[in-house]
Parts: sequence; structure tokens; C-alpha cells
Amino acid sequence: MTLTVRIDRLGHRGDGVADTADGPVFVARALPGELVEAERAGGRATLLRVVEPSAHRREAYCPEVGACGGCATQELAQDAALAWKRALLIEAFARERLDVAGLVGPCVDAHGAGRRRATFHARAGADGRVAVGFAAARSRAITPIAACPLLAPEMAGALPAARAVAAALGKMRKPLDLAVTATAGGLDMDVRGSGPPPEALRLRLVTLAGELDLARLAIHGDVVVERRKPVVAMGRAQVVPPPGGFLQATAAGEAAITALASQAVGRAKRVADLFSGVGAFALRLAERAEVYAAEADRPAVAALAAAARATPGLKRVTAEARDLFLRPLAGAELKPFDAAVFDPPRAGAEAQARMLAESRIATVVAVSCNVATLARDAAILIRGGYRLERVTPVDQFRHSAHVEAVATFRRD
Repeated sequence: MTLTVRIDRLGHRGDGVADTADGPVFVARALPGELVEAERAGGRATLLRVVEPSAHRREAYCPEVGACGGCATQELAQDAALAWKRALLIEAFARERLDVAGLVGPCVDAHGAGRRRATFHARAGADGRVAVGFAAARSRAITPIAACPLLAPEMAGALPAARAVAAALGKMRKPLDLAVTATAGGLDMDVRGSGPPPEALRLRLVTLAGELDLARLAIHGDVVVERRKPVVAMGRAQVVPPPGGFLQATAAGEAAITALASQAVGRAKRVADLFSGVGAFALRLAERAEVYAAEADRPAVAALAAAARATPGLKRVTAEARDLFLRPLAGAELKPFDAAVFDPPRAGAEAQARMLAESRIATVVAVSCNVATLARDAAILIRGGYRLERVTPVDQFRHSAHVEAVATFRRD
């Protein structure tokens, strides 16, 4: 069914939404205010032609737009995209009955030089050829890509390396996820999905890592070869993350959110860094405060602790492997701290937020990649007597619907 509709708004995933008499129609790559022709199938429609373009429309610069599921809003001007992401944050808080519009600053553009890490997907076809790329829009199919313009220059060899490793493992005929990270030592790759390779293939991978000049190659976290240390700077510290370990997507994004957290913490003498990962916050905060860091991932904790020990001039850093979903810090454990920072996975930190809400810690900084769970956790803290001072959205996932946020809470 072909229809002509006016796009009223952007949806939460970046699709244009036309509010029709028959309900909302979602049109990928259409922008608010545009009059478009589209081919409708149920609640979704494929864009056929833009009749009246938005003033915010820009020419897409990637040939895979529309096929690759990585970008949803490449045609949207960046200033409008930042405003949209700020609005997503405000709407999420409003769903928790929190009016924060006056407390939300402008969205920080933290794309910087581009993505320093990416996970490529690889699938072998019936003919034995291996397709390497990103998931297609709203599908598990793979869109093979030659290059991604969102990657940082240091990731230039990432796709060729992923294709070569996937081809070597392709005869195992299993879907692969290849996580590649740019580090000071070179590209670091961890492959998931293949299972342990046979010894002969493992030796071939060692040779291949040398041919590709990888710093490190691992399979399911098991290091096949480490030719150089895959080092990442965090403040003065030099961290070697575990294979496939979490890092913020862009270096600019990490710099932005850690600076906001550090500014909020101020002159606190003892800080709890909860869901600490490999120490993006802890190692910077330890330049002027004692830090207790808790994280469920034991290899990440080990990497953090090793970096702290090797960095002269830091205050004391205590790192503990602890599942804060099951055992949040509570009661007397929270009493020594002047400030707490928490940066949980997308599920948020509900249990930990409840414990913090009962504490007397003066400053709490919540960092999140999910505005919905951030809003929920914020409501818990506010009901516990904290005052929300400010929230700053941070965009390190350009052309996507993802937005980071840093919220500061004070106890008066």
C-alpha cells in the first residue's frame, strides 16, 4: 500500500513517525516535518520519495545506509540529532514523573575521531564464503561492508583483519562475533562463537596474527597470541584490558563522561566506583582521592588493580570482584565514602541505587547508556532524599538512537 504522509516526530529508534488515523506508521530514514511517499506494510513503511524535505536533511555519506543496521539517522543534521537525543533523555525522566528539562544541559558531541572499538559479525554461506559486516536493519542477516566511516583512523585495519580471521575460522561453520579494539599497541581482537579451534588451526591463527600485525588475538577470552601489550591510557594509568573487555565506544566519549564525573565528585577524599570495569573512572579519580572499585568481571578487576599498582603517584586503589546486582554495597560499607560513582550495564543499578538512597553519601554520580533505567534509578535516589543537580547527555554513538548520560545527585 502506497501512502503519502507527514512525519510528525522521530521514534525512539530513529525512525520517522507519522501519526495517522490508523495509528503510527514508522518510516525509516524519514525526518520530522517531511512529507514523504512510502510503501506501507502494517505499522512500518519503506521510504520511496521525500516530497518536502526537512531543513535538517543531509546527504547520507555511507553507501550501506538503509541496508546496514548500524546507522538510523545519518540523513539528520548533527545539531538536530543532538537535540533529539537530549529530548529522549527528558522523555525518559518524564515517564518516571520527573521534570528535568531545566536541569538537562546540551548534548555533548563525543564522536571525536570515531569509534575505537566495534564488533563485526561473520556468517558462512552454503557456498562456504564468509560474509563479514554488521547486522542488517531489524534483522539478524549480515550486511557485508567494505568500510565503516564511523571508525577511528586507528581502526583502519579492523575490517580486513576480521575478514581474514573469519575466513580462517569459516570452515568451522559457526556464526562469529569479532570484537576489535584499537589500542596503543595495535588492534586487539577477541572472537566469540567458534569454540576452541583445533591445534593446527590455532597455530595458523598465530601466524595470521603476525601477518595482520595484531597486538593480540583471543578466542572466547583465551589468548592465542599476544605480540604486543594492547594498552589503553586512562588518565596517567596504562591499562591492558582483558580480551573483549568493555571500553567506552570512543576515546572522546570516555574523556567526556569521566570529566563530568570528576567535576561532580570535586574534592571528595574517598570515592566508591561501582560497576568499575577496567577503571576508566577509578584510575582517574585516584589521582586525587582514595578509591574503592567494585566490578563483577574478575579479569577487568585484575586489569584495573595491575594498572593502579604500576602507576606512580596514585592514591590508594582497592579493587574487589563483586556482583553488585546480587550484593550491592549497603549500610556500613557505604559510610566511609564522600562520593560514589556508578556506571552499570543497560539493566541499570536498581539494587545498588536503593542502598545508596539509604546512605548519607554527599554526592552520587550516575552514568548510564540507557536513559530508561537511569531515570528509574534517579527516581529511587530522589525518593531517598537526594536532589538531582544536573544531567548531561553525551553522544558517542553518532547516527544511532543510543545516548549516554551523566547525572549528579547531592544530599543537602
